[in-house]
Amino acid sequence: MSDLPQFGDLKTWLSDYVSAQKAALDSISTVEVENAVDLLREAHTNDRQIFVIGNGGSAANASHFATDLGKGSSDALGKRFRVMSLTDNTPWITALGNDDDYSDIFRRQLENFARASDIVLAMSVSGNSPNLVNAMNWANDHNLTTIALVSALPGKLSDIAQHVIKVDDTHFGRVEDAHMGICHMLAYAFMEVNEPNN
Repeated sequence: MSDLPQFGDLKTWLSDYVSAQKAALDSISTVEVENAVDLLREAHTNDRQIFVIGNGGSAANASHFATDLGKGSSDALGKRFRVMSLTDNTPWITALGNDDDYSDIFRRQLENFARASDIVLAMSVSGNSPNLVNAMNWANDHNLTTIALVSALPGKLSDIAQHVIKVDDTHFGRVEDAHMGICHMLAYAFMEVNEPNN
């Protein structure tokens, strides 16, 4: 007999998980995604900066999205997106968290880089992370465009972001996967739909 821990009905759980993931993806508003593509296109045309933020798995998604938009989408268009994930500078983040407060790690970076009409895109399952809320409030106060990718949880980001794309699920793994799906739609729209802007 195996020493591995015994599962219940794993096949049923896997089937249910896949079904729930499909439902999470189906809940995404393509109208809101199209609107976000338009906002990113406008930022690209006008040489505005795009900042991406998140915590944990959403921080990884932020880095992934900035890479896709900064390289793949930029290559396809022939003009570079000015995009930065504020999750990637570990020394700066730890300095801000240690010397000031972890809730300000993104806001304080925006103070260095952001200008009116730039974009801040935040990803969060809870929607209540203080560092994201503080950054979005600062961005709104300084005339930036704010976009939030959220879940079905009643988080603050849904109330304060100017543009919201919601995944109608509360499971962290499924929502983070769906958020990455949204990010891929946002990036690949420029790789596979739009004509190169040479």
